[in-house]
Amino acid sequence: MQHLAIAIHGGAGTLTRSSLTAEQEKAYRAVLGSTVEAAYRVLVNGGSALEAVELAVTYLEDSPLFNAGRGSVFTKEGKHEMDAAIMWGKTLAAGAVAGVRSIRNPVKLARAVLEHSDHVMLSTYGAEEFARSHGIAFAPETYFFDHHRYKQWSQVRDSNIFMLDHTQQVDDKFGTVGAVAVDQEGNVAAATSTGGMTNKNYNRIGDTPIIGAGTYANNSTCAVSCTGHGEYFMRAVVAYDVSCLMEYKGCTLQEACSIVVMDKLVKLGGEGGLTAVSPGGEIAMPFNSEGMYRASLQSGGTVFTGIYREE
Repeated sequence: MQHLAIAIHGGAGTLTRSSLTAEQEKAYRAVLGSTVEAAYRVLVNGGSALEAVELAVTYLEDSPLFNAGRGSVFTKEGKHEMDAAIMWGKTLAAGAVAGVRSIRNPVKLARAVLEHSDHVMLSTYGAEEFARSHGIAFAPETYFFDHHRYKQWSQVRDSNIFMLDHTQQVDDKFGTVGAVAVDQEGNVAAATSTGGMTNKNYNRIGDTPIIGAGTYANNSTCAVSCTGHGEYFMRAVVAYDVSCLMEYKGCTLQEACSIVVMDKLVKLGGEGGLTAVSPGGEIAMPFNSEGMYRASLQSGGTVFTGIYREE
């Protein structure tokens, strides 16, 4: 019988036991755990990996705890610009959106691009027009307002500084969200969503919506969703590099992920991590930062949630 698996992440960065209160830690673990359980039920009931990762990322986008959807950080203009991508390993079909505003769940828009467009990536106003024509839900600015996000932005809004939302400069740690899964047919899928960097300017876009950089899925190898400093992940083509090491060098999933995250990225100066799954149900969740919000569930196993390095 096919081994089912789902793994998710909610951001990587300076996450130590002293950086979170017991109440905050409990809240994060609760959302991470309930999300993987909901996505796993999709797989058990015969749903596709594509459906499972979309559901998982939707759950995380709906939570203000993470930098995606409702919890997206503020841009230089005091707005919210979101990116998302989703990919189906069976056909290599992919959909992505970049720099969209007021979209309640960017991952759903990315799924619509995958299914109802001849294109892979749509951006800004065009993506929003596409959303309207396909019944994707919008939300008012008040929906995306969060006091902690506003506090983050207030610290740097009058400067030219942009920052990851999990740096030591801020009190709370948040991050890009993503999911990978393998279903009963052995098909893999990946989805990633983010609000980008606090105080970002010039419509900056990171690795999340770029297929092969922040998101990738291929039934021949694996599905990967990344989180971290996007510029480094783009330069290293991280998600595709993991797949290539498996396809061309014969590495296992764990070996490929370790080479890319713990060696190649480190040498570039890139901080972050990823979640990955193989068609056989193997899961990898490496990161080179202090911590990474993550959770997973496999056939015959129990829910795992992690935040810190030693877990």
